[in-house]
Amino acid sequence: MLDERSKSLLKTLVERYIADGQPIGSRTLSKASGLELSPATIRNVMADLEELGLIASPHTSAGRIPTARGYRLFVDTMLTAQPALLGADAKPIDTQLQPDQPQRVIASAAHLLSSLSNFVGVVTAPRKPGVFHHIEFLRLGDRRVLVIMVSPDGDVQNRVIFTAQDLSQTELAEASNRLNAHYAGLSLEAVRERLKNEVDELRGEIASLMSAAVQAGTEAMADEEERVVISGERNLLTVQDFGNDMGSLRRLFDVFEQKTQLMRLLDVSSRAEGVRIYIGGESQVVPFEELSIVSAPYEVNGQVVGTLGVIGPTRMAYDRMIQIVDITSRMISQALSQK
Repeated sequence: MLDERSKSLLKTLVERYIADGQPIGSRTLSKASGLELSPATIRNVMADLEELGLIASPHTSAGRIPTARGYRLFVDTMLTAQPALLGADAKPIDTQLQPDQPQRVIASAAHLLSSLSNFVGVVTAPRKPGVFHHIEFLRLGDRRVLVIMVSPDGDVQNRVIFTAQDLSQTELAEASNRLNAHYAGLSLEAVRERLKNEVDELRGEIASLMSAAVQAGTEAMADEEERVVISGERNLLTVQDFGNDMGSLRRLFDVFEQKTQLMRLLDVSSRAEGVRIYIGGESQVVPFEELSIVSAPYEVNGQVVGTLGVIGPTRMAYDRMIQIVDITSRMISQALSQK
C-alpha cells in the first residue's frame, strides 16, 4: 500500500515519462508534482518505489522510469478519464465505419486504430459460420481435386484435396450436384453427420470425396491467420523505445507475421468485458516487456464476435488509447449490426 504522497509522485513520474520519454530525476519530479517537498524527501520516496519494483533506474541515467508493475498500478488506480480527449479525432471513426461489406468495415477499423494511435491497429474478423451455399469440384488430375466453396454471404474458399483414386469430371459433377441439392444451407458439422448416416447410399469414392470436401471446408473456416487484420506495423519503426533495438523489432514483426500468438492474445481479450490493458512483462499473455496492448471485444447484434486493439510501446498515452479502442469498438459493432 502506498501513501498519498507516494501515489502522487508515481503518477507524476509515469505521466512525465509517457510525455517526454526521458528518465525522470528528483528535481524534475519536484517541479512537476507541485508538492512542496525537498529533493532529499523525493529521493527517499523514489528509493521506496524502486524497492517495491514500481520504478527502475536505467544504467545510463540517474533518473527513473516506470516498470511493468508501475504501469499496471498507474493504469488500474491512477488513470483519470477525460471524456473530451479525442475531440475531432472521433469524427473519422464515425464517418469511415459506415455499414458496408464486413471485410471492408474490419479493414477500415484496423486502419483507423493505427492512424489515430500512431501505433499498430489489429482486428479479428468474426468467425465465419461453417455453412456453405454452393460447392463445386474441379478435376486437376493425378487424384487432385480443387474444392470451391461459396458461403451464403458470397465469400469463396478454395482448397486442394487428394482422392483415393482418380475421378472423372462427370463423377465430380455428380458429387457437387448431390451436395448442392441436399445439403446447401446446412452447417458443415450437420453435413458431416448426415454423410455418416447416408454413406451406404453413396458410392464409396463419392462418399469419400464429399467427406474430404467437408473436412477441407471446416479447415478453411478455421484458418485463424486469415482472421487477423493488421495495420500500421511500420509505425513501430519510428517509436523511440524500439528504434535502437533491432532485436526487439524483429521479434515483434515475427509475431505480426505468424499471427497465431496474436490470435491467442486477442481471443483472451474477447472473453472480457469492456476495454482491457495488457502490459508486457507482467504475464505470459504479452511476451515482450516493451509492449502493451489495449483491446476490447466488439459485437454483432448483441453477440461478441471479435476483438480489436492497439499495440504499441508500454510508454503510451493509455487514457487516449482507451478512448480510441472503446469508440472504435462501439462503431464497428454498430456498422456490422446494421448489415
